[in-house]
Amino acid sequence: MELEIRGGVRAAAVPGRTPQERQALRWAPDLRDRTADPAHVARTARENEEDGLDSALVVQSSSWPDPWLVAGWALAATSRLRIAVAHRVGTTAPTVAARSLATLDRLSGGRAAAHVIVGSSDLDTARDGDRLDKEDRYRRAGEYLELFTRYLATGQDIDHKGEFYTAHAARPGLRPSPGGELLSFGGSSPQGLDLAARYAEVYAVGPLPLPDTRRRIAEVRAAAAGHGRTLRIWRHVTVVLADTDEEARERVRRLRHDALRLTSGPGDGRWAEAVQLDRDRERGRSDPRHGTDQVAAYIRRSLTAAYAGSPATVAARIGLLRSAGVDIVQLDLPVETDHDRELRRALVTRLRTGRGTLAAARGW
Repeated sequence: MELEIRGGVRAAAVPGRTPQERQALRWAPDLRDRTADPAHVARTARENEEDGLDSALVVQSSSWPDPWLVAGWALAATSRLRIAVAHRVGTTAPTVAARSLATLDRLSGGRAAAHVIVGSSDLDTARDGDRLDKEDRYRRAGEYLELFTRYLATGQDIDHKGEFYTAHAARPGLRPSPGGELLSFGGSSPQGLDLAARYAEVYAVGPLPLPDTRRRIAEVRAAAAGHGRTLRIWRHVTVVLADTDEEARERVRRLRHDALRLTSGPGDGRWAEAVQLDRDRERGRSDPRHGTDQVAAYIRRSLTAAYAGSPATVAARIGLLRSAGVDIVQLDLPVETDHDRELRRALVTRLRTGRGTLAAARGW
């Protein structure tokens, strides 16, 4: 199966007055405030497509622009790029979300999918009125996905009465284009693996060491096979590129220095409110009394985990993921200058070399 290369589309640019500041702040936690910039959405979606990427993710958080609408704008600006929309269970009824997906998919000519999440932060889900803890959110997600998939598959009225949702004589007036991969799911817990195995076509594996990645892929594929299903595997990779490996190492040092400087001055409290840090605090990874230290630790951790090097070096590292069973690799890297784009295009070309031309097929 061909490797799929994925990017991302944000509703607005990363904060920063210059390309250098935005490159650095790409490694800081995401601010809770994010506007919707139509020119930025259209431009970055087109750049993803022009640089040879196959798909892109639109992310979600309680205070950010609606991901379905951002995805629609990105799809309208492109002709080939496929878009996965991060959709959190609990924000709307499953029948409503299913119609949103079907509508977006039809309007885009079969280029839309949903990446279903349960919410990694209790505090952030509560901001949208969802007071369930994570265990209950997983249980609700099972009922949600059962109704979501059944609703899209039927041509007749259906009834549903469950613990969390009720529907009477529900029937969609349209369905997604046939033959596509509509749902992806992540989550390393047993509940997450089970939900992916039962309902998703794509599983998002976490940033594990290579041997653990192989084991996790084997586990989820075995679980899917138990339901008579198959799964493709998606892995997110943060990347720092430069013309040479030494220049990339120097770029990491410069990005770390600039990001720490830009997030430690006046107004630094904005960065400590990030949803990623809510999640860290809830998991006991940081002390809630020391916001600046949390931000700095996040920046250092992000850059330490990045795949840094020339396009050839980074492509070789991604090749190891491919050999472990990864089918979709998402490239998460700053693209602020023409040189950034040249480096990304060189990496995409390297990833395709020796593996044939990646098919721009309907299947994800």
